[in-house]
Amino acid sequence: MIRSFIRNLHSGPVALQLRRFVIVGAVAAGIQMVLLWAFVDLAGLYYLLGATIAIEITIVLQYGVNNAWTFEAASNTGTAEFLSGLVKTNVVRGSAIPIQLGVLFGFVEWAGIPYLVANAIAIGISGIYRFVLDAKWTWGQ
Repeated sequence: MIRSFIRNLHSGPVALQLRRFVIVGAVAAGIQMVLLWAFVDLAGLYYLLGATIAIEITIVLQYGVNNAWTFEAASNTGTAEFLSGLVKTNVVRGSAIPIQLGVLFGFVEWAGIPYLVANAIAIGISGIYRFVLDAKWTWGQ
């Protein structure tokens, strides 16, 4: 099962979804970085609090775009189904928040990497985790 899933990432039905997921994620990562910068440098929030707020905002944004475009064949239509999917993606991505914040914290506090660079690395590390769980559970692929 896992082997076929990995093979399909390159040249199967999942490949298009993965490419779209990466595009949506890259745009959302850019938005998240701008929000994080604004929360920390302009609003004066602690970087981990700013990151948490920025992450949640982009979770909602990504769900809407992924539901309409990335997973259009399995999209959650209708109010109840849409909201159920939003809750599921929040559980998936919410479970990735400690991973992302932990990596962010580690790189900033222990490696001395600037918080925006560390956040970009943390987004990348938690991305595959989010794709697999969203594809399998949120959209039941």
